[in-house]
Amino acid sequence: MKPVITIDGPAGAGKSTVSKALAARLKFVYLDTGALYRALAYKALKSKIDVNNPDELGQLCLTTDVILKNMNGTMTVFVDGEDVGDKIRTEEVGLAASTLSTFPAVREKLLDLQRDAGARGGIVAEGRDMGSIVFPDAEIKIYLDADVGERIRRRHEELVQKNRPATLSDITRDMQARDHQDSQRKIAPLVAAPGAIIIDSTSLDVSQVVEKILEHISGVND
Repeated sequence: MKPVITIDGPAGAGKSTVSKALAARLKFVYLDTGALYRALAYKALKSKIDVNNPDELGQLCLTTDVILKNMNGTMTVFVDGEDVGDKIRTEEVGLAASTLSTFPAVREKLLDLQRDAGARGGIVAEGRDMGSIVFPDAEIKIYLDADVGERIRRRHEELVQKNRPATLSDITRDMQARDHQDSQRKIAPLVAAPGAIIIDSTSLDVSQVVEKILEHISGVND
């Protein structure tokens, strides 16, 4: 069976781009687990649910259908039958996702979904707790990091390219809030999993990061 590769790290470290490129190189399936939390956050905001209220979130989990479909090598998230796509890629949704991900009911709802996606191996799973919680027995664990200033610059550039104007001060505020929530939460905080390969992508482009990972997993797809 092909291995499970996990890529964890903070917002703006380049996880999504690197994970997609790595999955393409290895002909693995790409799983963006953060999209699952964003999907629930999107539904919560749309339904005007308080993402700090455990009772409301518990009801949200009971009444929301979240599924994954393998579409051309990428696990795509559907919420109540809707392909949420770019709708979940806003800063507001990202911050809400970081908040609701601290609640047990939310994590319990999505844990089995993620593990089922990786049950057959041959997957690159990207997120915040892939190597530490979701796939603790993954054969290859990567922790991708970058200087916070570089992460803010990348996020700003990404939003500009998508015609979503945002000031550097707003991005800085939101990213600092997400970093704090992700690292300080009691349930599954953002950490480098035991045995993880730590890569600083601050001065590296995507292809260089991918090559570094491939050096560590040479022959993994043989």
